[in-house]
Amino acid sequence: MASVYASMRSIGAYAPSRILSNSDLEKMVDTTDEWIVKRTGIKERRIAANDEYTSDMGVKAALQAIERSGLSANDIDLVICATVTPDYFNMPSTACIISDKIGINDVQAFDISAACSGFVYLLTIAKAFIESGMKKNVLIIGAEKFSSIVDYTDRGTCILFGDGAGAAVISATSDKNEAIIDIHASADGAYADFLVTPAPGSVNPASQEMLDNKLNFVQMKGNETFKLAVKTLTKDVIEILKHNNLQASEIPHFIPHQANYRIIKAVGDALNMKEEQVVLTVHKYGNTSAASIPMAINDIYESGRLKTGELMLLDTFGGGLTWASALLPFAGKVK
Repeated sequence: MASVYASMRSIGAYAPSRILSNSDLEKMVDTTDEWIVKRTGIKERRIAANDEYTSDMGVKAALQAIERSGLSANDIDLVICATVTPDYFNMPSTACIISDKIGINDVQAFDISAACSGFVYLLTIAKAFIESGMKKNVLIIGAEKFSSIVDYTDRGTCILFGDGAGAAVISATSDKNEAIIDIHASADGAYADFLVTPAPGSVNPASQEMLDNKLNFVQMKGNETFKLAVKTLTKDVIEILKHNNLQASEIPHFIPHQANYRIIKAVGDALNMKEEQVVLTVHKYGNTSAASIPMAINDIYESGRLKTGELMLLDTFGGGLTWASALLPFAGKVK
């Protein structure tokens, strides 16, 4: 019996039309464009409309990914969404809502919560479902309306995050050259308080006190998170390359989580990556959490930089704390 592998057949993304620039933020909190760019590399981020939800952005990215895969919605047999800003806390799942809006009926659908590592975590799940023979075409979506959990009076967090969505179709193939090569994913809950949305939940149930104390907004220990992110991301990439007998110089597209330019540069420098190898979108989208990696892949796809069969190295780090890296070729058709 022929072996079955999982391959990335397509990519799609969506960014809301509204731009929130650094100069806009200067009018909202005590900060400056110069300080934000120097500290983060972010110049602007996208913000969803009030009546534009996480599922709406996910649908737009998903429809694009399905169309580019050459499949129809009827061919999809599993829908998974990674998000920490679901339409509802916490049911029904955003994946169920996306499925309904697309017209994918009577198909398994669920969400995962792995923060910024969500999309690469989804790759592990899709790979397992496909290579076990349980599913053939898995739609994975990273979608975030981070503006819904950001306190725009907190200059430590409001400058960082933006809204958006990315999606991919992961399909079964018998061609090993198209296969996802390797994925490393891990977590350490000992650092849970580094990046947290305290409420609503069983620890801090919905209440007036919760609202008064702004516990429904994201909280971050910035300096601690930065240091651990650089250390963990670098170590993770070195390990996955070594495990697969690859050199950093052999990777055409290093696609790190787009959280902060200084983190990306520190990791890239540690690996001796050339500038043209490193994919950057943080300057125009900010940190879009689970949508970050697929939005960045889509960026090089739409610009013509990504060719069929080219190797991608994904690397991400997020709340939980979670982290993950993946080596895979792009098996879809290019423009």
